[in-house]
Amino acid sequence: MASKVYGKSVKIGKGEKLLMIGDSVTDAGRTRPVSEGLFNPHGAGYPNIVYGMITSVYTDLMIRVVNMGNSGDTVRNLKERWQTDVIDLKPDWVSIMIGVNDVWRQFDVQSMPELHVLPDEYRKTLSELVGRTRPLVKGIFLMTPVYWETNLKDAMGARVREYGAICREIAEAQGIFFVDAQSYADRMLAGCAHSSFVAWDRVHPNIPGHHCIAHALLDAMDFDYNRQG
Repeated sequence: MASKVYGKSVKIGKGEKLLMIGDSVTDAGRTRPVSEGLFNPHGAGYPNIVYGMITSVYTDLMIRVVNMGNSGDTVRNLKERWQTDVIDLKPDWVSIMIGVNDVWRQFDVQSMPELHVLPDEYRKTLSELVGRTRPLVKGIFLMTPVYWETNLKDAMGARVREYGAICREIAEAQGIFFVDAQSYADRMLAGCAHSSFVAWDRVHPNIPGHHCIAHALLDAMDFDYNRQG
């Protein structure tokens, strides 16, 4: 499963495909319908950073990266497109980062409860998607949604962290890789005067913020930043 050429192993093996799925933070302006191939298709966010790091450091492995993020998605939307956008593309590895819109709709459209994905539905749907996919792939990285705010009394921030805890629960129950992206964001914000330095709306990060998320995922892959090929 892992390659041990030139030192530290990386979980993703030679010629394998990593598919990344999520909402606008993953989307980040990717090309459609499938973001792989020529002309920088992966968008301007963390999937493109992960792609660049993997292919530049582990060039000999020729790892494929596909970005299937979709702006505005909740876990409900992922369920609707899971067959075509994940299963049919036959990835070897999948990373999932979803949840911030599931929470956000509870705050920005409080009067429309039909759009609210509450914790029980989030847990059930995400668990089903992971359970359906796990036998078909070599591994799944389940990432927490990230809210760029260190004030633990912030209502939306507290709710996002609750959904992150659900991700940990699912990962542990199903034996997949848990990526605590929120903890990486918190460490980054500890050095900032205000969260707007990273994300003006506390949801959509700038390039330093995307690098932070990419770092969290790369660490979960056992990526070797000092690898010499």
